Amino acid sequence: MIKDLFTRILRTGRVTETPEPSSPPLVPTKDQQALAFRSGSVHLRHLDAGSCNGCEIEIGACFSPIYDLEQFGIAMTPSPRHADGVLITGVVTKNMLRPFRQTLAATPSPKRLIAIGDCAIDGGPFLASYAVEGVPTDLAPIDIAVPGCPPDPRAIIEALRQLSGK
Repeated sequence: MIKDLFTRILRTGRVTETPEPSSPPLVPTKDQQALAFRSGSVHLRHLDAGSCNGCEIEIGACFSPIYDLEQFGIAMTPSPRHADGVLITGVVTKNMLRPFRQTLAATPSPKRLIAIGDCAIDGGPFLASYAVEGVPTDLAPIDIAVPGCPPDPRAIIEALRQLSGK
């Protein structure tokens, strides 16, 4: 029996033999994509489009040992290409318009966009500034908005738990 196991490992490189797929995988429907999005872990990319950093402090608190957002299957990723969604904070400044668009374009579909804080939702006190290009809710279709200046970590966690379904 052990001889057969070693022979199989040398022949195939695997301990167990797995059957080859008989047909190419089907393209999932939007409902299946949404279910798959909610059934596993969710990786998010944070994009500070021009905030005062108040929201960033609260997002950081969500991942602290006190709130432990990762227990719900939500983690941050450094690359938008590996992200399931984008956390957007602040108004979009003129200098951040191009990175804002590039980040959204690099994030694979089906992506979720989450606006964190009043500035990302309606511009807050920075809307009248000469350096502001616009509000994320006007420049992209936002899926979830978390109001507050800055929002409480518990509000952010409740909104993000909608993504993972946990």
